[in-house]
Amino acid sequence: MFDRCKEGLSSFPVTIPGPSGTLEGIVDCAAGSPLGGAVICHPHPLYGGTMQNKVVHTLAKSLTASNRTAVRFNFRGVGVSTGVYDEGAGETDDALAVLDWLASSQPGLPMILAGFSFGSYIALQVAAEADSAALITVAPPVGMFDFENLSSIICPWLLIQGDEDEVVDSNSVINWVHSLENPPQLEIVRGASHFFHGKLLDLRSVCGNFLQNL
Repeated sequence: MFDRCKEGLSSFPVTIPGPSGTLEGIVDCAAGSPLGGAVICHPHPLYGGTMQNKVVHTLAKSLTASNRTAVRFNFRGVGVSTGVYDEGAGETDDALAVLDWLASSQPGLPMILAGFSFGSYIALQVAAEADSAALITVAPPVGMFDFENLSSIICPWLLIQGDEDEVVDSNSVINWVHSLENPPQLEIVRGASHFFHGKLLDLRSVCGNFLQNL
């Protein structure tokens, strides 16, 4: 299936087996010979979050530019993915299924987890359960979900937060980071709102620098 990347395609749609049926996804091909894979989780399903979100798309571009095969997917109940919203538990199972699918398609290559907003929370949940080579979280919704049990991340971890975020309180995120035994690399993007309007190139640059050093 990944031969389609070798045929020169930059991306193509996929259907992935999920725990509640099937999951709609897009494979974004690595720019060169793949160094690994990445699964990207989108924002909250009940507030318009999909795999087509601009921040999610920017994360995919950063990952493919660093020679990772990136998979974006719709959580259960979003787009043509089957199932219904499950308050984070089912969505974590969805992400684990996508990670297993990608890892089995690219055996032996390291896997990265990434997510934006609600997707950050899910990526953190998965990273706490599964072996991942690195983690990228953008605007994690600290204070909106239970982050108390998400303190055991040991892989390289980048956290990006806008200082003008109107949805997630940046001070809550910073305070949470400082409370962690193994804190992430924290990057504050000045002037960035929750959806990084006008700051997507800054977001991509920060991600690119992190990935380059892995």
